Amino acid sequence: MSAITIILIIIIALLAGMEGILDEFQFHQPLVVCTLIGLVSGHLTEGIILGGSLQMIALGWANIGAAVAPDAALASVASSILMVLGLQNGSVDTQTVISTSIAVAIPLSVAGLFLTMLCRTITIPIVHFMDKAAEKGKIKVIEVWQILCIFLQGIRIAIPAVALCIIPASAVTDALSMMPNWLSTGMAIGGGMVAAVGYAMVINMMSTKETWAFFILGFVLAALGQLTLIALGAIGLALAIIYLTLKENSGNGRGGTGSGDPLGDILNDY
Repeated sequence: MSAITIILIIIIALLAGMEGILDEFQFHQPLVVCTLIGLVSGHLTEGIILGGSLQMIALGWANIGAAVAPDAALASVASSILMVLGLQNGSVDTQTVISTSIAVAIPLSVAGLFLTMLCRTITIPIVHFMDKAAEKGKIKVIEVWQILCIFLQGIRIAIPAVALCIIPASAVTDALSMMPNWLSTGMAIGGGMVAAVGYAMVINMMSTKETWAFFILGFVLAALGQLTLIALGAIGLALAIIYLTLKENSGNGRGGTGSGDPLGDILNDY
């Protein structure tokens, strides 16, 4: 990779690390990170495919109480860099590179939890410094410490990104080329299964009696090879508009006895 590409990747990694805490501009989301790294490295299409697959996994990740979700920022940045290095020479099949990157993203996301814990441990004494500054009314000092703490979260992603960028591309491609067929095929299947599990977690959280009909319909339509993603999106949009229209007009033809959920009324009557 060129020096400019490495610098741009480091900037993206820095923003992704900080956004993992700020959660304001969504730079840490896999679809955004992988797409940006793919763009600056000349592999935009592959970056979008990798980001979309990882985003399906990360949809089911959430911080609940004291339980911290896996680090999507480190997983996205590291797997994207490995994908770019694997595609440098063009000697390895693109699908194999993407599948391998998806497979390694999961352990990388768990490793990111350790880095997050390390950064938060370092910031503990900084909180006490901010308390002392607050007692003296030094607001500017508090702001500087806050910025440094957020910047530290960005550094925890930028440093691994630099370490991965200096790895020779030949080392990654040689490792991928030496992979036996059964291993590469297994990682491709495993990557697909992980994405399916992430999507299943989201469905499990939002599933209700009324939404299962849409899930089943989408599952059947997705099996049709003639339908593109744009066509599936258009069908989903049309169903959403129909559902909202029925909901707004519910009760008008039933003497006002509707429950407000037309699909639920149909299922109950059935």
